[in-house]
Order: sequence, then structure tokens, then C-alpha cells
Amino acid sequence: MRWYELKIRRYEHGRWAQEPDRRVLPFAWGLDHIGGSAGDPEPRAFLDRFAEQTIAASDAWYAATPAADYALDDSENVLTFTSQVASPWPENNRVYGQFFRASSGGPAAIVLAQWNARWEEQQGLCRWLNRLGITALKLSLPYHDRRAVPGHPRADHLIGPNIGLTLQANHQAVLDVRRAILWLDQQGYDRLGIVGTSVGSAIAFVTLCHEPRLRAGAFLHVSTHYGDVVPNGLTTMNVWESLRAKVSPAELQRYWSPISPFPYIAKLRGARKKILAIHARYDPTFWPELTRELLQKMRAEEVTFDECALPCGHYSLGVAPFSYIAGYRVGASLFRALA
Repeated sequence: MRWYELKIRRYEHGRWAQEPDRRVLPFAWGLDHIGGSAGDPEPRAFLDRFAEQTIAASDAWYAATPAADYALDDSENVLTFTSQVASPWPENNRVYGQFFRASSGGPAAIVLAQWNARWEEQQGLCRWLNRLGITALKLSLPYHDRRAVPGHPRADHLIGPNIGLTLQANHQAVLDVRRAILWLDQQGYDRLGIVGTSVGSAIAFVTLCHEPRLRAGAFLHVSTHYGDVVPNGLTTMNVWESLRAKVSPAELQRYWSPISPFPYIAKLRGARKKILAIHARYDPTFWPELTRELLQKMRAEEVTFDECALPCGHYSLGVAPFSYIAGYRVGASLFRALA
């Protein structure tokens, strides 16, 4: 291993070790969160059917309706509305978006941050997009910041050892984004893009595959399936600790396939959307092998995209100079596609 790669990997492990409140939660099938029965004697059979049927009917599963209660607080520039999916926690069912207005119409982008991002993170990216004439709406993901549920300072339920709840939470995330897009459309923003980082990238990619209003997507870290990342990734070790005694990596890949990017790549064929994939060569969470598999599948499906590989890792993409390079590439890509 070269000294530079070793330095990056040491930094990644150091950042991971500093994260507070990481817990190993108990395993659960969680079928009651996706229309099943908590006492189903054959949970594997239910999840196999659910995954197959949901992917086949994904346009219906990911269909969104406008919220009846959009409200923009002009003093804070915060948009709120009720989520289309009702989770068991009322705190999580109110969606919050930080609105960075560049103009009263025209180009706009949804911004989705990484897992466990704080409220103030990625505001710099939004302001950079504003300088390019692009309005930005940074959405809080389910179970994050103002949507956190009591007793869970981390977003344990967005990616956790409860299989059905993870499916529900990521389904909810996509529908929240699509409701936000409907609001932007109502306000006169007719050239729309999306930016996602890490888990936000996966949610953004699935949304791009199902949302015709989106013209462009920029993805910071890209991978195939949730079930590929969680058993192997550095940042998801605590999640896999509970899962590994109950399910295999192949089973997890199959069960969580409806919320993963890989099954929907063919939907982008001929869509003529502007796509930018930024990935890290020494990523211990979204392994480079998984990134290559996704990009190879996109080429096989004749989906056009731009690619940027940076000599960093998962955490270090967010620090200089890599954050500046990534920010420039995201801004330039969206500017060309929207502004």
C-alpha cells in the first residue's frame, strides 16, 4: 500500500472512530412497516415477493402527490410540509427544507446530505449554487436533525437492522423529495436538478430514475445496492453487527433492492438527463469495486454520464482540496444542464 493511500485510510478510520452515539440496535424483520404482518412465520418469503413486486411496480410505489400544507417561513427561509409516508414517529413525519433563493423562477436543485448530517452541513454548497444563479432547497432526510426521534440522536432508522423500517424510511425519503419538487414546480422553477452525497446520493439517484421533472443529477459517492454497502462499509459496521446473524449479504441485497440504485438504471436509457458521478479511489464505505460495477451497468444500458474520481476516501471528500474540486464539478455540471 502506498504511503499516500495509507494516509487517507488512516484519516478515514480516525474520523469514523470520532463519531459519537454509534449503537448496535436489535435485529427486526419489520414487515409491519411495509404492509406485512409483524408475526409472519415466513418473513424471507414475504420480503422476496415484496422486492420483486415493488421493483416491477416502482413507478406506482414512488408516485408522489402534492402536500396540502406547504409553508415557507420567510424569516428562516425554511420550507415545511407533511410527509406522504406516515412513520410511527410524528417528529419524523414533518419535512424540513432550507431554502436558498437565487431567483423567483428558472433553475433550482434539491440538495441531499450524507447520513447523520447536521442541519448546517452543505449550506456552503447551496450558496455556491446560488452564485451560479441556481436556487437550492436542502432537504432534511428522514430521522435527521429536526426530524430526529426521541432517544435517537443518530439517524438509526434510515439505515438500520430493522429491514422493513429501512425500506419504509428510504421510500419516505424519495417521496419527500418528489413532494419538494412539486412545490418548486408550483413556484415557477422549471429547470430542476438534484445533488446527493453518500446515502443522499442513493436517494437522489432513485429519485432521478422516477422523476421526469429532473433534468440533471450530481452524485457524490455512488454504489450499487444498500445490501452491498452495509455488510462491507466502514461506516455501517454497527448496522451489520446485528444483521449478520440473521441474513446473508445476498439476502440483504435482495431485500433492500427496491430502495437501491442498481435495479433502476435502465429507466435512464434515452432520458437525456445530465449525470455526474463523483467517487473516491480509497473509499472504505462505498467500495471502488461497487462504484465500478454501477458505472459499468450504466455504460451497458447506454446511459451517458460524466465521471470524476478523486484520490480520497468517504469522509475526506468533504475536506479541502477535495471538497473544492467536487463542489466546482457539481456547480459546473448543474450550470450547464440548468442555467
